Amino acid sequence: MLNPRRLVVLRAVLTAGSINQAARDLNYAPATISQHMTALAKETGLVLFEKQGRGIVATDAARHLADQAQTLVADFDRLERVVADLRGGQGEHLAIACFASAAERWIPGLVRTVRQHRPNLTVEISLNEPVDGRGRRQPDLDIRTEPAGGVEVRLDGYHRHELAVEELVAVLAAGHPLVDAPEIALRDLRAEPWVDHDIYDSPIGQIISSACRAAGFTPRFAARLDDHRAALRLVSAGVGVTLLPCLAVAELPEGAVSRPVVRPVVRRRIVVHVRRDHRRHDLLARAVARLRADAEADPCTATPDRGPGRARRGRAGTRPIRRASPPARSGSAVGLRS
Repeated sequence: MLNPRRLVVLRAVLTAGSINQAARDLNYAPATISQHMTALAKETGLVLFEKQGRGIVATDAARHLADQAQTLVADFDRLERVVADLRGGQGEHLAIACFASAAERWIPGLVRTVRQHRPNLTVEISLNEPVDGRGRRQPDLDIRTEPAGGVEVRLDGYHRHELAVEELVAVLAAGHPLVDAPEIALRDLRAEPWVDHDIYDSPIGQIISSACRAAGFTPRFAARLDDHRAALRLVSAGVGVTLLPCLAVAELPEGAVSRPVVRPVVRRRIVVHVRRDHRRHDLLARAVARLRADAEADPCTATPDRGPGRARRGRAGTRPIRRASPPARSGSAVGLRS
């Protein structure tokens, strides 16, 4: 059976580029690093290093092993943190997984609320787009999106609570010819260069792809990346247009404007899945109550029982536009996972 600690040491050696530097990084003696590598070679039956001049060089087998061990090492590091917390008497954590705009707008208030209740609590927040989960605690709260009006996703071991319904908006450069329109039909963007903020095709990208297919076209991308804030900068520079949830465009950079999208209207439903844990029911209930309050108060969203909220128009801080229309009866709205 492989020793996870030796895989950690192997990755450290490859990252550092030498045994001596890895020893300094890990606060080990060089001889200890060499012993770990010799033992790992025996455990695996692989040649991990070869002599080159007066030094050694890693083999392809060593590099491939280190790459494949990445997720295992992340989980091992997480487990070591848990052990250290338990040993130090600081074992209470609240793990939250969410998408980036929720992390920015709703999570700060949630963290403040739960820590007022339990001052020694450590809150860990990780992004679940793209969803991976390696090296992280299993979330106590998992905030994600699902089809508006579609199938309700339920996770084993969790209670599901609906928080909000949110529309996606078009974002354009301030000098774009469509800026003067009060709303934009999605098909009117078919000939435009697009900025893709979801290069890994996580759920928010699936929303946009499905909406564009419903409008009869496939976007032509001028740039692709995995950060919506950087994407907004590209839009403000005139590189292309994009679609983003209202939460993500609450503060637009100078030179970018947002407009409502119609034909089809594109919506997502935001939900939180809460771990079933009777021992921490009070803590989790407080967290959900704060999320509900923030979703209710946020001008970008609306709680499920009161319909869509107000969309925003133009640069950050400019006047709001019309109230969004209620969901259409016959397929004019596209609601997908994000």
